[in-house]
Amino acid sequence: MAFVVFALVVAAGCVRLGFWQLHRLGERRALNAMLAARLGGTIVPVRDIARDSSSAAFRRVTASGTYDFANEFALASRTRQGSPGVNIITPLRIAGTDTAVLVNRGWVYAPDAMTVDLPRWREADVATVTGYVTAMEPTAANAVSATDARVLRHLYRDSLAARLPYPIVPFLLVATDTSRVAAAGDSTPARLLAPTLDEGPHLGYAIQWFAFALIAVVGAVVGVRADRRGLWSRRATAIAPRAQR
Repeated sequence: MAFVVFALVVAAGCVRLGFWQLHRLGERRALNAMLAARLGGTIVPVRDIARDSSSAAFRRVTASGTYDFANEFALASRTRQGSPGVNIITPLRIAGTDTAVLVNRGWVYAPDAMTVDLPRWREADVATVTGYVTAMEPTAANAVSATDARVLRHLYRDSLAARLPYPIVPFLLVATDTSRVAAAGDSTPARLLAPTLDEGPHLGYAIQWFAFALIAVVGAVVGVRADRRGLWSRRATAIAPRAQR
């Protein structure tokens, strides 16, 4: 009977995990619906986006202004198709304001995922950038790499605001005007793609957990039947000598 109890406990745990994965699937679908609505929405000027980065995230925007290449930096440890590299983050001084928006201009190859020749990847100074918005973390700790002040490991809003000589909007603009890989001699980094809207492995995992639960229940039933057959066999063995007397 101990085996049966153990099997039922395992089955209950697997069922619980299966429903948890279905819950995660529901969350993923809701997120995908939100992303699809925002990424498919009308492109608006960056100045019209709410300063609440959570409500602004993944909305499509455009910004015109002048790049401040003197204050750009690299975001370390970014991969693309399995290759190491960095993302180049450049402030764009928004035309007609004293404010800048940080633009993720895209990915470039770096063997150590840190070191890059930033001047090599400068585009035209005056630009109109189209892309989508992502949030930046508010905490400032450990924002700057220990080896190079122009190489960051994280985008911490407070630290970035403190190091730049002008105000910045509290979110990042990811440029998406092209997704090609830069050719030799081209100064345009490989633009980042929009988030993938898939459902992930949650449904498959849920099916697996429910299958494990079924296996455990079947095992418990088989164990009970085997135990009963053994009991009847022992009783028959005990009765047989008495019948021969």
